[in-house]
Amino acid sequence: MKLFSNTIHSLEKALDYSTLRQKVISNNIANVDTPNFKAQDVSFKNLLSNEIESQMSANRTHEKHLQFTASNRSNGSLMTKADTAYNHNGNNVDVDKEMALLAENQIYYNAVTQRISGKFNTLKTVIKGGN
Repeated sequence: MKLFSNTIHSLEKALDYSTLRQKVISNNIANVDTPNFKAQDVSFKNLLSNEIESQMSANRTHEKHLQFTASNRSNGSLMTKADTAYNHNGNNVDVDKEMALLAENQIYYNAVTQRISGKFNTLKTVIKGGN
């Protein structure tokens, strides 16, 4: 028996994603002057596909149907942006872009925490009997 719904599990995963992204962006900003440092980012698409893969399964009902395998998917969620260089020392961190991403991630985190708080408040109301 599951104690919490899938919604709370999904919100927990969203908080994990936001926390990881916060760490990566902060690391990029901290290394803005490090020679040859390459900025990183978190790939939501890879994280989502990994989650879907771990929770969903598919059955082939006909031999001509496509196989459902993970062989063509990336396992990692961190991407290194190695194809650019903004500074003469090989560093490619754009501090303005990173600050914008940091603000965007903060808004996302706040929205998810408000939603999960609402879910727990609803559970608390149900447990107390509506009082």
